[in-house]
Amino acid sequence: MTDTITTDQTAPEVVQRRLVQTAVPGPRSLALHAEREQEVARGLGVTLPVFVEQAQGAIVVDVDGNQLVDLASGIAVTSVGASHPRVAAAVAEQAQRFTHTCFMVTEYDGFVDVARALNRLTPGDHEKRTALFTTGAEAVENAVKIARVATGRPAVVVLDHAYHGRTLLTMSMTARNVPYKAGFGPFAPEVYRAPSAYPFRWPGGPERCAQEALARLEELVLTQVGAENVAAIVAEPIQGEGGFVVPAPGFLPGVAEFARAHGIVFVADEIQTGFGRTGAMFACEHEGLVPDLVTTAKALGGGLPLSAVTGRADLMDAVGPGGLGGTYAGNPVACAAALAAIAVIEEEGLVERARAIEAQALPRLQRLADACDALGEARGRGAMLALELVRPGTTEPDPAAARAVAAHCHAEGVLVLVCGTHGNVIRLLPPLVIEPDLLDDALEVIERGVRDLT
Repeated sequence: MTDTITTDQTAPEVVQRRLVQTAVPGPRSLALHAEREQEVARGLGVTLPVFVEQAQGAIVVDVDGNQLVDLASGIAVTSVGASHPRVAAAVAEQAQRFTHTCFMVTEYDGFVDVARALNRLTPGDHEKRTALFTTGAEAVENAVKIARVATGRPAVVVLDHAYHGRTLLTMSMTARNVPYKAGFGPFAPEVYRAPSAYPFRWPGGPERCAQEALARLEELVLTQVGAENVAAIVAEPIQGEGGFVVPAPGFLPGVAEFARAHGIVFVADEIQTGFGRTGAMFACEHEGLVPDLVTTAKALGGGLPLSAVTGRADLMDAVGPGGLGGTYAGNPVACAAALAAIAVIEEEGLVERARAIEAQALPRLQRLADACDALGEARGRGAMLALELVRPGTTEPDPAAARAVAAHCHAEGVLVLVCGTHGNVIRLLPPLVIEPDLLDDALEVIERGVRDLT
């Protein structure tokens, strides 16, 4: 006789408000963190050493009872909010059916359904195919593999300030040395780096940024690498770890056109920007960009590990049977979570909600930048927003100021992340379901932290 599995373990509802009852981190978190240091490799860093008891919507509850406003979303993963009921129910239902078979051994409909959704949602109306994997780095690495097979070429071109992952190839494609590359070389060959169209830091000024950055990329490809040797140009439509850099208008369409003219596969890394985060389902849509291949992960799985490469059918089918895969690729529980998360994004209007978050937050942050010399720029799209901290009156990066603002926010119960090649950018990634009053409260905390600098 089979035992009945019960799932009536509903967690109590978390009121969506900020609540600080102890120091952050509190005593229980500090004690657990001390245990962690005895058991976990120190190479796994942590932004804020609090241990989580529960998370719902835009609130993280730690073991000391503090309720933190989540402006990190697990690094853009829980875009539909933490523990969304539809995602949790889909996970529970699938886990009772089966948790794993490996799609390369026996098939299941969830994998095909996720592929169908991605083929429908990603930019372009051409015939597409999708392959599912587990992590964002896997997706990028497989996109390069596909491009190399399809073109018969070895080289990959990436941009300054890029972040693409932590595997050998994707680490080689990533720009920042510490902490992602230091000591881990030698790196993968045939990876070349071109300037990024970073308007705030472009020597010739933002007006000339797109044209000059594109000219430098073209020169690199044509004279140093050889266009006939380049399999793929891989770019983030908005750079994530590199500082939430919104490229100068026209740069990426120019790159895609150049790639097309030379038979180079243009890959859009939408791992952090995808699924409504920027106020479009995919950030490429802001400039009408139709990539050859798109990589996705993070918000795709609604909190479970899942990634994908989606693109032109002729490219995707260039790799023969058995050439792509992975034991956990497209795990059935993660696929169930993804289908629920996609349904939430579409049916609850979360793409539009991301635009509303931008309208609420970005003008306020830009006014703060105008009033504070320590803020070089406020920028972003949708619910992917950033503040770049500089030494007053200059464009010199000030990572210490960014750390100070982050520490202030954490102490006040607002979870923010620091990023940027120079470590001087505060990035904001609120869940797309965050309530306006809660976002206002978090923004007030950030404003106080920035004003404290002066």
